[in-house]
Amino acid sequence: MIGAEPTRIVAIRHGETDWNAGGRLQGQRDIPLNALGRRQAERLAGALRDEGIDAVFASDLVRAADTARVLAAPLGLVPQFDPGLRERGFGVLEGLSYDEIAQRWPDMARRWRTRDPGFAPDGGETLLAFQARAVAAVERIALAHAGRSIAIVAHGGVLDALYRAAIRIGVDAPRSWMLGNAAINRLLHAAQGFTLVGWDDRRHLEEPTLDEHD
Repeated sequence: MIGAEPTRIVAIRHGETDWNAGGRLQGQRDIPLNALGRRQAERLAGALRDEGIDAVFASDLVRAADTARVLAAPLGLVPQFDPGLRERGFGVLEGLSYDEIAQRWPDMARRWRTRDPGFAPDGGETLLAFQARAVAAVERIALAHAGRSIAIVAHGGVLDALYRAAIRIGVDAPRSWMLGNAAINRLLHAAQGFTLVGWDDRRHLEEPTLDEHD
């Protein structure tokens, strides 16, 4: 709405999974958090406890949903799940390592790595379709919560889409920014669209060092 107060967005990629750690493409496969990912979610919840978050939204895939539940619990909130926040669908590439993809389908691997906007793996989404779907989902949520603070827990691809929308660059531009698991990213949404405020804050994960004993 014109003149409405901006929506404050804390955008978060889910905690780590074993497939993240192993370099395996998850896409829309329902892969759970690993032990480190659960600890990352707990650290995230502690860091955002006093943030004044009014609502928590998440992808309905379990790695994002469980991260959101851990975040929301100390706030007395229940996450709302939205399939529009799911990761990009990678079709036949899901479940494979990057090396396996390059060996089996070198042409698909090349088009994927060069960010061909119109390329869709068999059974998957194009970058253009995914960008439109992810940004529209967050925009819809933001417009419904104008003037409030919300958390969005999603996936690396969704975070990448939001960053591109905020700095106004195309889907085919090379990525030079990080998409850390359970890092804190901040944006505003107003009539003119998204604005970047801060990105990839990992202090809650690194101080003191997050290790297997924490």
